Amino acid sequence: MYQTGQYMGMVAETATITGHGGDRVHAYLARPLGPGPFPGIVLVHHLPGWDEWYREMARKFADHGFAVVSPDLYCRAGHGTPEDVAARVRSDGGVADDQVVGDVAGALAFLRSQPYATGRVGVIGTCSGGRHAFLAACLIQDGFDAVADLWGGGVVVGPDDLNDKRPVAPVDYTKDLGCPLLGLFGNDDSSPTPEQVDQHEAELKKHAKQYVFHRYDGAGHGFFYYNRPSAYRAEQALDGWQKVFDFFKSHLG
Repeated sequence: MYQTGQYMGMVAETATITGHGGDRVHAYLARPLGPGPFPGIVLVHHLPGWDEWYREMARKFADHGFAVVSPDLYCRAGHGTPEDVAARVRSDGGVADDQVVGDVAGALAFLRSQPYATGRVGVIGTCSGGRHAFLAACLIQDGFDAVADLWGGGVVVGPDDLNDKRPVAPVDYTKDLGCPLLGLFGNDDSSPTPEQVDQHEAELKKHAKQYVFHRYDGAGHGFFYYNRPSAYRAEQALDGWQKVFDFFKSHLG
């Protein structure tokens, strides 16, 4: 039971982990102080990059009792502000799916190797990170214990949207999903559209996967992003955060 006088503290720092192809990848680590053990979370950042919002997200999860790793998926593009680095990545057509999955697998392995970890690990991402989180949960076998996709655009796409870096639509891997899925979506979003969310849900039902989707009226893309006043929706975000924490605490302990 929570006590107002109890000790609280955390460590949060940048470090390097082993990612795709043995590359050394920057990562932001955050966890409660103390021996633990703590369940783990891998944060897969969005297209704006490895930015302040994701560092805050890491500390938020640590404050709720999780050990967190957020790998810098764009670190190979060089140094600079998150905006500058993300612009270089966009101009190069984004990052390859297999590279992202390799980096996420490295973050998972790092968490499971730590003495303060329980070994149970979830993965979550927003926007492109939601797409990547779902993809990783499908492709990393014997991997994650739970996955949360927050308005991940590009899970359901047509053939014209595929390329060398994104050769397969993530929805086509649904049959390989090996853990429970939480999805949060805004009904005013255009990526994914409500119709695309319907298609993903139909595929999950087809393969009898364990999942729960929550859809929010009056919310569009990025409705958690308080730093984007045009996108932020306080009521829906507060409810969504609670659903995220309840989901991970239920499946990770």
